[in-house]
Amino acid sequence: MNGLLDGVVVLDLCRVLAGPYAGMIMADMGATVIKIENPNGGDDTRKMGPFFDKERTQSAYYINFNRSKLGVTLNLKAPEGKAMFLELVKQADVVIENYRPGTMEKLGLGYDVLKEVNPGIIYGSVSGFGHTGPYSKRAGYDIVGQAMGGMMSTTGWPGGEPTRVGTPIGDVLGGLNMAIGVLAALVNKEKTGLGEKVDVALVDSVVSAMENITMIYQTEGRIPQRIGNRYESTYPYDVFPTSDGSAVVAAGNDKLFGILCDVIGHPELKTDPLYAKTPDRVANHESLGEIISVWTRAHTTEEVDQILNAAGCPACPVNTIDRMVEDPQIAGARDMFPEIDQPGVGKMHITATAQKLTRTKACPRKPAPQLGEDNAKIFGDVLGYDEAKLQALHEAGVI
Repeated sequence: MNGLLDGVVVLDLCRVLAGPYAGMIMADMGATVIKIENPNGGDDTRKMGPFFDKERTQSAYYINFNRSKLGVTLNLKAPEGKAMFLELVKQADVVIENYRPGTMEKLGLGYDVLKEVNPGIIYGSVSGFGHTGPYSKRAGYDIVGQAMGGMMSTTGWPGGEPTRVGTPIGDVLGGLNMAIGVLAALVNKEKTGLGEKVDVALVDSVVSAMENITMIYQTEGRIPQRIGNRYESTYPYDVFPTSDGSAVVAAGNDKLFGILCDVIGHPELKTDPLYAKTPDRVANHESLGEIISVWTRAHTTEEVDQILNAAGCPACPVNTIDRMVEDPQIAGARDMFPEIDQPGVGKMHITATAQKLTRTKACPRKPAPQLGEDNAKIFGDVLGYDEAKLQALHEAGVI
């Protein structure tokens, strides 16, 4: 089945997570994404676990973020490799990379060069701090984005240490923002014929996601602190203990709070001046949390989930990963763990992208490529190189 991006050609120079994540989204939506790797080892994640084999040649990390892509090798430092890349750029719609700013320019392949070769090229870059500003040349990783962007300072428990979000959310946000910017640029190109450079920083991506937390300081001058699982702006919106685990209760407005009060047998709380309105409940969250916890502790996690949702109050279990990957909504109805048949591994489940479409499908379209798997196809079909030429390039270390 063709995807929404069928016919769009993307040259993916990215490694590790943020950039490959953006390329993965576009590939699952049907774009022809050509992953270009260094002939000497390829993407760093090929050597990062977990692995499917004792020899550590089949990385789940690499496979998950690079499924649906074609794969070639190309030494961009070699003059002939650079010339080959520029020939590919002439026929591409998008180039994405996540090198440290200045790297592509040193290679002679920055946006200013590429747009001379192809004026309509969309150039997407994701880096730690972006291409402007005093920190632009610094290297950036997910934990740097989370720390510099303020997220770690507000994650964790009162009195505890700043805490990184369990998943590399800075990288994921950076990849999402690059994909959004590239897709917006493609829409504009359809209207104007003009290309664009999309410059995304991991730090900016985290800052953008901090939303109301930052606005508390901007409006009140108060520096938000670590407050555990509750939320600054409403309550009860927290994790509560159950008889066999933990559950979320998210009564995020006055109406939902009223439903919760009735369910837990305390309708009087709806008019109690300590809890009647959202700001009151936020200010008195400790005493209110104790009242709610008495009820939740008397029920299992499943009972809290079922009883509150049946009444119309949002609630859910705090899933461990083993429960999450078997959940009938997540794994079943929403198909968030589709199966692929990966060479060297066999059938395996990967994590889907979140877009569910009506006319088309965003889904894994092929396994992740082995290193240089599509050299003959891309350099032969697109650039017209024959087998002898490809062999010579291989022997010279260009591919």
